[in-house]
Amino acid sequence: MSTSAERGTYPVPPDELARFANMAREMSGLTVLFHSRIAEQMGVSATDYKCLDIAMRVDEPLTAGQIAKMSGLSTGAVTGVIDRLEKHGFVRRVRDPHDRRKVLVEVTKMDETKYAHMFMGAMESMHNVLSRFTPEEREVVERFQRVSIEGFREEAFAGLDNG
Repeated sequence: MSTSAERGTYPVPPDELARFANMAREMSGLTVLFHSRIAEQMGVSATDYKCLDIAMRVDEPLTAGQIAKMSGLSTGAVTGVIDRLEKHGFVRRVRDPHDRRKVLVEVTKMDETKYAHMFMGAMESMHNVLSRFTPEEREVVERFQRVSIEGFREEAFAGLDNG
């Protein structure tokens, strides 16, 4: 796959920019509503759920500071998140085996089948959408998604300094 520098940049007409911005805004709103509903069914807040999602996406336990940096929350807010997730049995605090002064947040072994049903509709929908595109078109869609995520991540965390 070629890099964006190899591909260059192209003019974007204002009406096209507006269409894409409106679609992104609608998708963002629907995503927030979907994940808020999932969080509610799990008995946690949407913020707690997204921090749990962050912890689940990495291979090793994280510090509260790392979760704060990855979520954009303050370390104080993350302490409360961890307390609530721990109370619900989703995470536990453990000592860092390499530095006993550090406390890590470890996702507990969960029965994934307990929550899988909440995502079945979304996975079926994603399958149905993707099946409407050729493999070549999906490569373009994936590239668009990856570049969008990269740009939005930069925007979302611009100016945040959580140490």
